[in-house]
Amino acid sequence: MTEKLDIDHLRQWIGRTTEASDIVTAQLVKGLRATLFQEIGEPKPGDAAPFTVHWCLAQPVAPMSMLGQDGHPTRGGFLPPVPLPRRMWAGGELEFVDALRVGDEARRTSRISDVTMKTGSTGMLCFVSVEHVVTTARGIAIRERQDIVYRDISGSPQPASAKPPPPPVAKHRETHMADPVLLFRYSALTFNGHRIHYDRDYVTKVEGYPGLIFHGPLQASLIVEMAARLHGGQPPGKISYRGLQPLFEGSEFSINANETDRGMDVWTANSAGQPTMKATATW
Repeated sequence: MTEKLDIDHLRQWIGRTTEASDIVTAQLVKGLRATLFQEIGEPKPGDAAPFTVHWCLAQPVAPMSMLGQDGHPTRGGFLPPVPLPRRMWAGGELEFVDALRVGDEARRTSRISDVTMKTGSTGMLCFVSVEHVVTTARGIAIRERQDIVYRDISGSPQPASAKPPPPPVAKHRETHMADPVLLFRYSALTFNGHRIHYDRDYVTKVEGYPGLIFHGPLQASLIVEMAARLHGGQPPGKISYRGLQPLFEGSEFSINANETDRGMDVWTANSAGQPTMKATATW
């Protein structure tokens, strides 16, 4: 049985901060370009990295003895110890100010900005919002808000609707395969031990999902790169994104975009064309 959720206790984490730094290396840029279906090339000092390379930098490193059943570090520390076992990215917002480049030392300052609780169709949910500022010697590179959702394991996840709405029509679309190698590569690049992305026995038998789950930040990275490519290589000044449903390995997925009066709507979709993450980009 899940431990009782004391929201007043968890909200005491609001305002806590932490800092970390890392170097943008040519090898990291090559690995991320390959994983995002880009030309790999031979990145040199000063070359721009993929726009969301910061998600690969200065990730927390915990000893094996401090990992939980799901492969994440045990609860507590900087993030509040939410006693709900399932955790995933719910969405967030990115503001791109300056490119991160090969050779940069990037420093990330993080702050817990909110902890809230609500009840959804799958039970109790706890949302933790974290604000990040990534800087280099040139100044601010990225401002970010990251929303993490925690939920209980209470039987199988909510089944999909028997009759989903017609999939949206996209002016721009590209497709790829969501295979286990792609998920493993991104887990390795981000030092992400979360077993839902690589351990099929765990994700199906313990968490009750039908297969390995595509990373939220990987979907967001592909969304950002498509938006920038369609806008002459310039990343959005601001992009807000939200996860809608899990995207599973083993089938084709797509990245889609439509220009709007405000900027651009961009989304990932499963093999049936149903959106799994939606984003709104402005310049």
